[in-house]
Amino acid sequence: MVNLPVTRILLADDHNLVRAGLRALLESMPGVEVVAEASDGDEAVRLVKELAPSIALLDIAMPRLSGLAALREIRISAPATRVVLLSMYDNHEYVTEAIQSGAAGYLIKDAAVNELALALTAVQRGDTYLSPSVSRKLAQAFVTRAEPAQQSVLTARQTEVLCLVARGYSSKEVARHLSLSVKTVETHRAQIMERLDIHDLAGLVRYAIRNDLVGDEA
Repeated sequence: MVNLPVTRILLADDHNLVRAGLRALLESMPGVEVVAEASDGDEAVRLVKELAPSIALLDIAMPRLSGLAALREIRISAPATRVVLLSMYDNHEYVTEAIQSGAAGYLIKDAAVNELALALTAVQRGDTYLSPSVSRKLAQAFVTRAEPAQQSVLTARQTEVLCLVARGYSSKEVARHLSLSVKTVETHRAQIMERLDIHDLAGLVRYAIRNDLVGDEA
């Protein structure tokens, strides 16, 4: 029978009851050993250097040294230890900073109990784990940042054409509304699809809605 390696965990949180609850939960998992606890970021960094745990589970908001600051020090002084941050916050600014600083995981504190086991398993095998709500916020932030850049490649006239097309206007109706020829409208429409890399009407409508281009008619 093959003995699987034990996942050695350092647990850091400045709240005693939270730490106790997490320790009990971790120790109920097969193949997991809590090798130390820390109540602040400085202590967490010192213990990681001393004990070289597989994973450091750090609260993001701790005294003396925050979880993010501790993460950065651990990445330099003990790069073999993978760091999972625990947080009450799922806003993309925190998460982006954590990932850029080298976090292997970002777990929301009100997550389901089984999510902790999923996170540890993923991180131990070398993957990055983000709570589902965190992943959604990151995706939304990416779309919000990316789409205005796409919209900026459209001229003012192309934006007008897109608005009317998204409202359901035919090419003839768009032409009449903007005092253009049908051929010119069709040219604008083809250029819009090419610039946005969207090649069907439904896609144009979805894009216009997401970018608040479909409003009430004047």
